[in-house]
Amino acid sequence: MNKKSVKDIDLKAKRVLVRVDFNVPLNKELQIADDNRIKASLPTIKYIIERGGKVILMSHLGRPKGEVKSEFSLKPVAGRLSELLGQPVDILDDCIGEKVKDKISKMSEGEVILLENLRFYKEETANDKDFSKDMASLGDVFVNDAFGTCHRAHASTEGVTHYLESAAGFLVQKEIEYFQKILTQAQSPFIFILGGAKVADKIPVIKNMLDKADIILIGGAMAYTFMKSKGINIGSSRLEENSLGIVEEIFADAKEKGVEIVLPIDHVITDNIDTAANVKITEGESIDIGWMGVDIGPKTVELFCGRIKESKTIVWNGPVGIFEKDKFALGSKSLALAIADSDAVSVVGGGDTAAAVAKFLLSDKMSHISTGGGASLEYLEGKVLPGIAALNDK
Repeated sequence: MNKKSVKDIDLKAKRVLVRVDFNVPLNKELQIADDNRIKASLPTIKYIIERGGKVILMSHLGRPKGEVKSEFSLKPVAGRLSELLGQPVDILDDCIGEKVKDKISKMSEGEVILLENLRFYKEETANDKDFSKDMASLGDVFVNDAFGTCHRAHASTEGVTHYLESAAGFLVQKEIEYFQKILTQAQSPFIFILGGAKVADKIPVIKNMLDKADIILIGGAMAYTFMKSKGINIGSSRLEENSLGIVEEIFADAKEKGVEIVLPIDHVITDNIDTAANVKITEGESIDIGWMGVDIGPKTVELFCGRIKESKTIVWNGPVGIFEKDKFALGSKSLALAIADSDAVSVVGGGDTAAAVAKFLLSDKMSHISTGGGASLEYLEGKVLPGIAALNDK
């Protein structure tokens, strides 16, 4: 992926249109609940400021579905960003139009402006040609630093690249480097840890990983479908009947390719997830009727952590229990600690896995935490991400 970096572009006095991912969670008072995505964009923004560029930031927030809704305004983000940068950040009322153009024409070098939510226009997600052209007219060059949206061919990720010189920001560049290393140069033993709820969502990534990984550890709710296909009792645990056939195929493929698939050998179970009044640990891999698995058990933790200790490359996508509840978080926490203590190159897929690692205060102990859940999954599937493919080659 020999793509141009922001370092390959002359930024002096240029209007630099930057796609960032400021899709941050807001609380009921519309205050930012987690500013990690804003912080992740700072190296690229500061670099452009230092090189005398005029920074025009664009992002979406939530799903306003083409309507202007005040609860999806990027105003709180502008406030937080100006605190982090130590300089004012103007938020505009729109992301295209004459008023926006007029404001940008008066910008000084090193100034930062944030456009209003792109998804107030349905043309953004439709990758509308005229909308893309209008947005491109605001800049002299384009920098994509929003990895979390690179798997979508939207106007602000793919459309604008048809009209402007385009490069990757530091965040996108780092993501490309780590995922390329994982997919093409991973050191053995390579362990892929897979958790989360849905088997169906992960089938393409499992199939691709069967050609890359040496061992696949499976936990989380998806493990019960794998267990069921082997004839193991799973009680009232989550089951995806429709995926049983494909799971059998995965086992057969893994055997043929010499990839070991490791399933839980004991479980933390409960008869009611909401109250969690009755919680116990199974003797073995079987779960009684009326009970459901909510985390991996202590023997499985020992088994999985032993494999992690031996590995040179680790990719983790999906928690292995309902980590949001402390009673069901020990499995995910134990794996996170084992990875943190390991010398392996460790890449954590975005979304819930990143949230789990952050909850256990271990984010800085991982080699790389991806900022994109869907994008990281599609990269691991071996798909070409349109937002990256569209950038200029060096």
